[in-house]
Amino acid sequence: MSAPEVLVGVEGEVGRLTLNRPAALHALTTDMCRRMTEALLAWREDPRVRAVIIDHAGERGFCAGGDIRMLAESGAGDGAAAREFFFTEYRLNALLFDYHKPVVAVMDGITMGGGVGIAMPAKFRIATERTAFAMPETGIGLFPDVGGGWHLSRLQRHAGMWLALTGARIKADDCFALKIATHVVPAADLPALKAAVVAEPAKIPDAIAPFAHDPASAPLEARLADIDRLFGRESVEAIVAALEADPSDWARAQLETLKTKSPQTLKVAFRQLATGARLASFVEEMRMEYRIAARVVGRHDFLEGVRAVIVHKDNAPAWRPASLAGVTGAMLDEIFAPPPPAEEWTPLPDANAAGLANQDP
Repeated sequence: MSAPEVLVGVEGEVGRLTLNRPAALHALTTDMCRRMTEALLAWREDPRVRAVIIDHAGERGFCAGGDIRMLAESGAGDGAAAREFFFTEYRLNALLFDYHKPVVAVMDGITMGGGVGIAMPAKFRIATERTAFAMPETGIGLFPDVGGGWHLSRLQRHAGMWLALTGARIKADDCFALKIATHVVPAADLPALKAAVVAEPAKIPDAIAPFAHDPASAPLEARLADIDRLFGRESVEAIVAALEADPSDWARAQLETLKTKSPQTLKVAFRQLATGARLASFVEEMRMEYRIAARVVGRHDFLEGVRAVIVHKDNAPAWRPASLAGVTGAMLDEIFAPPPPAEEWTPLPDANAAGLANQDP
């Protein structure tokens, strides 16, 4: 028998969810999301479980995202399997966001897409020198989902918009500076850190403290003023114009990066973050994102992006429309429009009523 894709267990008074799909960098499947949800629901009201740790097996990365090939294959057909995945994954994201017991997410290595979705709601988010955090979806015609419109829009100095549009990768020190990570810990100390949390689940900050260090400075801090000035604009077109007018090599590099992305997805991500910043609840965010996901998964740009970047690896997607000017307001309205009531995303019963234990410490 093959090993389960998520290892579920309890150590002492701590629930353990260990992603166990190393050959695929622990990319999430519908069944993995379902298994994690079932465990979290069982532990939610179990007084014997006081906290939860989410980590991964092996050393190749925390979670590289979702099962993109499956999504594209489904999107090329009737899209039912893709919609089931998004529906299930977003319920897991919402459950974690309001989970009333503290969650520790160990973001060791690649933390992208779906991995961001299960890490960002955690109260304690541990980065290491191997962490590589990114939301690279604009490069394959998708969008920064799993709550990206909520989490990214609330980062300082429009850093979230920069991350969403460019797909930039950042390391541990930058994650700490942006409060994406709550702690930075050497990877070699992770076994001892987890053991300390298991030993003292009622005193998690004290358990983590001996292993954590505060970075003296983060490389990104020197760029935050530029990011704020260039990416804090009223539209994608305005961002591009600002980058074109800026003589710096850094601005030119950002502009060249944006030119490789799906124009449709750039505008979708911009509207998503602009809207997400104003929403009152995470459930509203996930409802909006499900509407987007259910539609873009079957559109040309996602199928073409997966073909170019993941299947054929020619990295030469033929986006349609090919320019920002071709992405009309009517096209975006169609992508963001509510579906019939029976097709709307809904959270798990009572998943949104358990308190605020996973707010930042």
